[in-house]
Amino acid sequence: MDSVLHQSPLFASLDQDGAQALMESLTEQIVVKGEILFHEGEFGDHLFLILEGKVKLGHASTDGRESLMAVLGPGEMFGELSLFDPGLRAATATALTQARVLSLGNTQLMPWLAGRPEVAAALLQALARRLRRTNEAMADLVFSDVPGRVAKALMELGEKFGTLIPGGLLVTHDMTQEELAQLVGASRETVNKALADFAQRGWISLESRQVLILDVERLGKRAR
Repeated sequence: MDSVLHQSPLFASLDQDGAQALMESLTEQIVVKGEILFHEGEFGDHLFLILEGKVKLGHASTDGRESLMAVLGPGEMFGELSLFDPGLRAATATALTQARVLSLGNTQLMPWLAGRPEVAAALLQALARRLRRTNEAMADLVFSDVPGRVAKALMELGEKFGTLIPGGLLVTHDMTQEELAQLVGASRETVNKALADFAQRGWISLESRQVLILDVERLGKRAR
């Protein structure tokens, strides 16, 4: 658990005593696949930190269409905006797999941060990175074609969840084809066409809820 916690901006700048003090304020829970941790539009004032498993953040439009904003894994946080500005949730958080998470409330964290400006700075840096990624995703929707967005999504998933094996980089993303399409912001048919093209070129090999990246260099170039 320690190695996972120290990946998080919440713990990265803490010494052992500080980390232990913070741990005492956290609440652990286990969620099953498909369980919703919070709904878009409901009030929230808790941050969540993933210890094990994966969680997806989704947004639903008024016409019923869904998009995935992110797929998060061990060491990553979500719901952190509510710590600084408690209010309505901007997304729905759903367990993509069985997951173990820690939660921390606004009323618990803010007094604790008062004497630890380095942790507040780390959290703000994490928020800035999340905002930067959101801006990049918006730019990709305007300027990047679907195959380019698919390649970029696979590369980013590979950085988070990839395991090097003799044949290449095995990425266990745990998403259905529909969920992958929602993450890319395109139709399932268009995304499947891009994946089939990559497979035909020998860049990837497709498995159920997994992809084996055979040519990281070429796929990475297509992602740019």
